Amino acid sequence: MRRVSLREQALDVLRQALVSGEIKPGDIYSAAALAERLGVSNSPVREAMLTLVHEGLMEAVPNRGFRVVPLSDADLDEIYQLRLLLEVPAMVQLAERGIAGERERFELLAQDIEQAAADRDVIRFLEADRAFHLELLGLLGNARLVSIVANLRDQTRLYGLKALARQDKLGASAAEHRQLLAAIDAGDASAVDRLARAHLEHTRSEWAGTDQQ
Repeated sequence: MRRVSLREQALDVLRQALVSGEIKPGDIYSAAALAERLGVSNSPVREAMLTLVHEGLMEAVPNRGFRVVPLSDADLDEIYQLRLLLEVPAMVQLAERGIAGERERFELLAQDIEQAAADRDVIRFLEADRAFHLELLGLLGNARLVSIVANLRDQTRLYGLKALARQDKLGASAAEHRQLLAAIDAGDASAVDRLARAHLEHTRSEWAGTDQQ
């Protein structure tokens, strides 16, 4: 893990592990055990887990550890609907405003997503995907929008990604990022609307499936 902020690094890893199902609802996790897996001391991992408790994503189990707060299908449907309402119009607005001078930065992020898909690395795929979408939203200059969408993303459950990675099927989803970026850069609002909606639909279709062998 990079020597930037061990707490922030641990938090990033735990967020993606929670979204992907590496950390499962119902199981109890100790900070010590997760810290050993990450190769860091207990303190930054415990602080990261307490942050997730504060955000309502985990709950403390007295004298035992931490547990993921379960979400129902109705919860996930609501999250998906909110993301459609917020993210699709925001992407269209970006196409209308333009992203002059930013194309290369997002091409590199798209490349990271594609490489993670090729390596079948679900956690790195999610980390790069999160950076791509939140940094794009950040270009609009609305910090509250970015914060709300980030929280919604953290509540999303994408347990089907591991099965897709094993089947080498993440590449098609990864490629959608370059297509979306090209449409935004071209100012094609209609294409951006279509591509953003299709991309988000994965979160309640194949990405949200169970982790089946």
